[in-house]
Amino acid sequence: MALFFRLKTPCLLRFLHQVPLSSLKIHPSWIQKTGTFLNSIKLKWSPKHGQCIKYALSLPVGYGLITFKLHPKTALCAPKVKHSRLVKDDGGGGSNTKFDWKQFFQMLVPEMWYLLAAVIAAVAAALVNIKIPLLLGDMVNVVSNMTKEATTDFINNLRIPAIKLMMFYSLQGLLTFIYISLLSTVGENVAAQMRIKLFDSLLRQDVEFFDTHKTGELVDRLTSDIQDFKSSFKLCISQGLRAVTQTIGCVFTLYAISPKLTVLMVTVIPAVIGVGTMMGSGLRALSKAAQDQVAKSTAVADEALGNVRTVRAFAMETKENEIFSQQVELSKKMNINLGLGIGAFQGLSNVALNGIVLGTLFAGGYLMSGGEITAGDLMSFLVASQTIERSLAQMSFLFGNVVKGMSAGARAFEFINNEPKIPIKGGKIIPYYAMYGDVEFEHVNFSYPTRAGQKVLKDFSLKVPRGTVVALVGLSGGGKSTVAALLERFYDIDEGKISIDGVSLKELDPTWLRGKAIGFINQEPVLFATSVMENIRYGRPDATDVEVIEAASMANADGFIRSFPEGYDTVLGERGVTVSGGQKQRIAIARALIKNPSILVLDEATSALDAESEQIVQAALDNVVKGRTVLIIAHRLSTIRDADIIAVVSNGQIVEQGSHDELRKKKGLYWELIRKQELEEEIQTHQWGRPEF
Repeated sequence: MALFFRLKTPCLLRFLHQVPLSSLKIHPSWIQKTGTFLNSIKLKWSPKHGQCIKYALSLPVGYGLITFKLHPKTALCAPKVKHSRLVKDDGGGGSNTKFDWKQFFQMLVPEMWYLLAAVIAAVAAALVNIKIPLLLGDMVNVVSNMTKEATTDFINNLRIPAIKLMMFYSLQGLLTFIYISLLSTVGENVAAQMRIKLFDSLLRQDVEFFDTHKTGELVDRLTSDIQDFKSSFKLCISQGLRAVTQTIGCVFTLYAISPKLTVLMVTVIPAVIGVGTMMGSGLRALSKAAQDQVAKSTAVADEALGNVRTVRAFAMETKENEIFSQQVELSKKMNINLGLGIGAFQGLSNVALNGIVLGTLFAGGYLMSGGEITAGDLMSFLVASQTIERSLAQMSFLFGNVVKGMSAGARAFEFINNEPKIPIKGGKIIPYYAMYGDVEFEHVNFSYPTRAGQKVLKDFSLKVPRGTVVALVGLSGGGKSTVAALLERFYDIDEGKISIDGVSLKELDPTWLRGKAIGFINQEPVLFATSVMENIRYGRPDATDVEVIEAASMANADGFIRSFPEGYDTVLGERGVTVSGGQKQRIAIARALIKNPSILVLDEATSALDAESEQIVQAALDNVVKGRTVLIIAHRLSTIRDADIIAVVSNGQIVEQGSHDELRKKKGLYWELIRKQELEEEIQTHQWGRPEF
């Protein structure tokens, strides 16, 4: 029982001394001791925090519990400690990674003709824009030389410059269409290459890599970073090339019109560029930090949505939303700061450029009053200077995109260029007809890369003869599952040797080892969101439908699969959530069997199942282990009892080894492990064996 009392602090002792003892059955000595204890309590609080707290005291009474919740008159306030499941970052994440120009140009080589045509079209469009101010100046000269009475001559004189100007405007539109279309093609092709290379590189990374990187961050680099780089590439090449060409060309045009005005304008530009370069270095670092934070928030969302059943089971929706909101808030602040920086950069650039135009207008008017230039020349100079102004403003806008695109590209190239320690392919292949399946661990020492100081296996030695079933048992954390991971060569050992048929794992082709030689079934197999047929065929992509059905029959899965409305074409949910644990496990067994492996590794294959499902799955396993070398990792007696050899693992070493009966007689660690299970089996047998009356 639990009794809850809402009492003020001064009332608690009065309650303990005044309530009838018979109603609570409390001994007087308990009352005395409790009063002494409560009198010794000193409450401390800080009024600076706004989160009030409640004091509770739980005291045992016989077989029950009395809980006193104290609500004092004065609100006692204490700081609220917020706990988060997120691990603090050490500041890494590739923020110092440089953009790989060499590999980028290698990706551009197949697109070189498209890129060259786009560059030519963009330069041509820029040259056309350079010519337009001169044509406008000619039209202004025509207008300024005509009087109101000479209307006919005005139209005749204006016709030719106007037609030329319309032709240049049309040519400008055509060239713009050409270079934008070509650059869009180049950008999409390069982005597709980068995305494919990045995904291929991620698939080839060591398991150690995925131990230290969240899936959400990796997905963010595949999607957001590639997209940012593609957009920046297309925009910067198209607009940037055009702006640079127009700026350079218009400078020569300005010099041809008036060297004095040109020199005056050019002397100011280096100062503007110098200030912009200084601001750009800070914006580049800020952009990388902002993108890293976006990746972190994506990782939080991916983890929560990927484990939504766990979140729902613990009613942690609000907590997960708080964690995600915190990460988004940090990302928002960083991007706001980045936006403020880019805005300040562009604002100062516009002020400087408009000041240049104003100074040009003032100086040009002075020269015009002295007869050094005509009105048409001043008009051409102003239009050309405005073209330079727009081009420089465009380049200042593109600078932010350059920073963003290069940092995004650098993050992508960081993983593209990351070489795994364990190769995916390459090495010896044991022919199928010569494959026996002898497995041996010789004096193996191993520590996980993320916990280098903690030895998981210490001088571990084990022989698994061909065609035998060897079971590893022991307390959790002893290193049993690590043995299975090392046999699959998910990690390389620190010392010692692991061999198959006398050949070291390091000399064997990893793709052949995992794809043909070893069948691996773990406690929680993951199925893909596709049909049952394709999930089983995943073990051997070239398998026929008949072979898939045969593998399902061997795994005792054919019956329940055919009971589905669409049979083998039934589409499973993400990670196979639409089928039961026993059904999922049998589909996984069929997937492992379809490649007909010589070695079978069962890592707690039945530990998560109920008794009925375990019997069905165990029956399927009993069918498939015949004639194979089998390594079983399990806790349940029913799974390991019939193994040829049972090895007891403790603290990374084998402490006992033998058959079930031999180890029982020793009454060592194995006997301690199975004693409770045997007692439960005896009780269950006794209960089921009693006659009913």
